[in-house]
Amino acid sequence: MKQTELSRRLKAVASFIYSGVTFADIGSDHAYLPAYVCERNPLVRAIAGEVNEGPFQSAKGHIDKQQLNEQVSVRKGNGLAVLEQDEAELVTIAGMGGKLIRTILEEGKEKLGKVERIVAQPNVDAQVVRNWFLHNGYELTEETILEEDGHIYEVLVGDRTSDPEKPYGEEREKDLFFGPFLRQEKTAPFILKWQGEANKLQFVLSQMERAKNPDEDKVREFETQLSWIKEEIASE
Repeated sequence: MKQTELSRRLKAVASFIYSGVTFADIGSDHAYLPAYVCERNPLVRAIAGEVNEGPFQSAKGHIDKQQLNEQVSVRKGNGLAVLEQDEAELVTIAGMGGKLIRTILEEGKEKLGKVERIVAQPNVDAQVVRNWFLHNGYELTEETILEEDGHIYEVLVGDRTSDPEKPYGEEREKDLFFGPFLRQEKTAPFILKWQGEANKLQFVLSQMERAKNPDEDKVREFETQLSWIKEEIASE
């Protein structure tokens, strides 16, 4: 039987799932991530959660086809509601906006009792996820950024800790915005991402300048972000 293949984005998420763990993949789509991990490691157990009927049926079909029903439980439900209390030690949430990831974690907080690690791959608003980690007892321990098919993705790892402030220096707001580790490494995808974001902000600001009653607070916020980005890219 052919093993499940994954995109580079999801392989990056999979690389942070350790052996012997029970993990929940929330918004699992076709359950490719749980299948990929469990095919390669018989010591891992997975719960694939999906809220929509179509993807839920696709996930069930894929797990059946790969004969992984002993290792992977496919469940239909919203966010962390698919979990029993203290059932998982690790949670993955990939392919959504940072604000939706925050909502899922916030609304399912009571299910995080035994969750030692959260691996998030936000498509946008990664700083929102970093902020949630910081204020909910998870230390940002690793970050990675990659380009695939013309898109840039960030993967963030939060580990339960008594010191969630640890990765952040004196410029905490900038660290939350860019990512403290990504900021240090400044890889090619990082530069590419922020060049693109700078162009978007410049366009938005030019539109706001033309408005009769621009939102001054928003203008200041965007101007600050643009100056930060220019500094980060220029220091490269």
